[in-house]
Amino acid sequence: MPTDTLVAWQPPTIAPVDRATETALRARIDGKAKPPGSLGRIEDLAVALGAIRHPAEPRCDNAVLMVFAGDHGLTAEGVSQYPSAVTVAMVMTYLAGKACANAFAAGSHVDVRVIDAGVAAELPNHPDLIDAKVRMGTGNAAREPAMTPDEAALALNRGAELAIAEIKAGAEIIALGEMGIGNTASSSLLLHRLGPAPLDACIGVGAGQDAPGMAKKRAAIEMAAARSAATAPFEVLCEFGGLEIAMMAGAILGAASQRRPVIVDGFIATAAALLAVRLAPAARGYCVFAHRSAERGHDLALQALEARPLLDLELRLGEGTGAILAIPLLRAAARLMTDVADLSDVLAGKL
Repeated sequence: MPTDTLVAWQPPTIAPVDRATETALRARIDGKAKPPGSLGRIEDLAVALGAIRHPAEPRCDNAVLMVFAGDHGLTAEGVSQYPSAVTVAMVMTYLAGKACANAFAAGSHVDVRVIDAGVAAELPNHPDLIDAKVRMGTGNAAREPAMTPDEAALALNRGAELAIAEIKAGAEIIALGEMGIGNTASSSLLLHRLGPAPLDACIGVGAGQDAPGMAKKRAAIEMAAARSAATAPFEVLCEFGGLEIAMMAGAILGAASQRRPVIVDGFIATAAALLAVRLAPAARGYCVFAHRSAERGHDLALQALEARPLLDLELRLGEGTGAILAIPLLRAAARLMTDVADLSDVLAGKL
């Protein structure tokens, strides 16, 4: 791939999180009406949220889950036990409000947005479907690049624009979810090159492959890895990525440019976060990692990002379900900063 095709796309401007504010924020939390350190990692989370929004107060009431959907040409190689038609079926399930993500979101007062990033079918018009389709699924990365540089740039930009639009409409937290048959295979390749990490250690069962299915999946991923030696982040995206993964990465960059926290879900969303951080390292300070997935490879992705997730529930569904479950923790941490009295006021009877 000619180098001159890779220089047109640039990430949005992202101000690094000011770590110098953390000492004052920690002292402020230590001064609350509780023993210092007694809320454990919630205090760490409060410091992180405070640093992201400084000098404004952290607010996490209005949360939006953005579910990006896209198909993968790699499914032609048998990397999943399910056909791409399941992507369409699940998109329609989200729109009907009947998926796990919808149920969890309703229980946590989170709005859901469903985005067609690159589903390999014409979806019916629906008032709650955001049409951001770049193309009808990616190319088969075992035999050709998954997307062109122009398509990758468009997907990144659209993801950023959608996240920024949600923030301008009032979202205080962006949570990431995805749907796309074959996307654990794509994520394995991204982790392999961007971690970097040994290829075999990046490959897991995805939606539930049996032993013969895993053999097919591993062979297809190995064929893709042998086809291209790409290691530069944008080129890796073009060779192996998914359109929903690219848009999630763009959403992280867009939210970071607006100084808002992004809750990263499981393995696939973490692969998108790894891509975003390799493209724009300052984005790392705006990422909150929701949970440790049971999908093989997720630990390696978290290690590559020096991330410690909030939850460990053995989830591996995707859809943003783990991200939603973490949202109450962010809300609690923000309110620790803004709503809890100072111990000095309690002792002085100033409440």
